[in-house]
Amino acid sequence: MTLLEMSIVIAILLSLIGIGMHSSKGIDDWKLGREASENLRAVYTAQRMYLADNPTAPVANITAANVIPYLPNGVTVMPTVKSLEGATLGILVNQSPPVVNNGSGVRYDPSGSYTDSLWDVGE
Repeated sequence: MTLLEMSIVIAILLSLIGIGMHSSKGIDDWKLGREASENLRAVYTAQRMYLADNPTAPVANITAANVIPYLPNGVTVMPTVKSLEGATLGILVNQSPPVVNNGSGVRYDPSGSYTDSLWDVGE
């Protein structure tokens, strides 16, 4: 009887551990999205400050070199974003609001919504 009870308890514990590990993947994905949105907000703020100082500059002509001096906390390089697959992605600053670049100039947003403030600034 005791061996059967122990086996059931171990099986329940293993299933709970499995469920916990599976749900932590979603949390990790959310953390990557949240970090991406924070980086995009910093770049967006820097982009707006640059445009405030240069009101005649068209957004399409803005480069990373223009925006970097306006980044908070004395950052000297353009922030990057890590994709769900682990690839390092850049940020396109020649659009307003800025977007994550998937490497070929196309917007990267695996959340499926451009207004949820994950992987985007939230238009």
